[in-house]
Amino acid sequence: MAKSIRILLAIAAWYDYEIWQMDVKTAFLNGFVEEEIFMDQPEGFTTVGEEQKVCRLQRSIYGLKQAFRSWNTRFDEVIRGYNFIKNDYDPCVYKKISGSSVAYLVLYVDDILLIGNDVKMLGDIKAWLSTQFSMKDMGEASYILGIKIYRDRSRRMLGLTQSSYIEKVLKRFRMEH
Repeated sequence: MAKSIRILLAIAAWYDYEIWQMDVKTAFLNGFVEEEIFMDQPEGFTTVGEEQKVCRLQRSIYGLKQAFRSWNTRFDEVIRGYNFIKNDYDPCVYKKISGSSVAYLVLYVDDILLIGNDVKMLGDIKAWLSTQFSMKDMGEASYILGIKIYRDRSRRMLGLTQSSYIEKVLKRFRMEH
């Protein structure tokens, strides 16, 4: 995954592609449960006289072992329905081509990185994703997976740093100056 992101960021820097970021709100609640799963009624939601009843899950919930897989399965079905093609080597990387326009989408748990050469196409993808899931548009990517992105588009340069992480580790081991 990290290698794929670095490669796509290098492509974006070289070709001066847009790099946008989105977040899927409550991502794991979007997955559907394939097997029968029952749970006790949540506290505060029981009806007097029916405390012995249980709930049958139809969707995934946080803490469920299957939550991550069911979310990824649901996202894969949805994004393929919008003519994205899954990468053979990295299943969280997708590509969409329309004429001379190209868009890459990287999904990491609930974070989405959109990279492409056509602002309108990327905008359409963001708008479409927002009709499928509750999304937060984070604009141009500046921080992903704990990595700060520095960009000089005029020189087609892009830099990555984890200085915050390094400082945190140094502080943890009392090695800061």
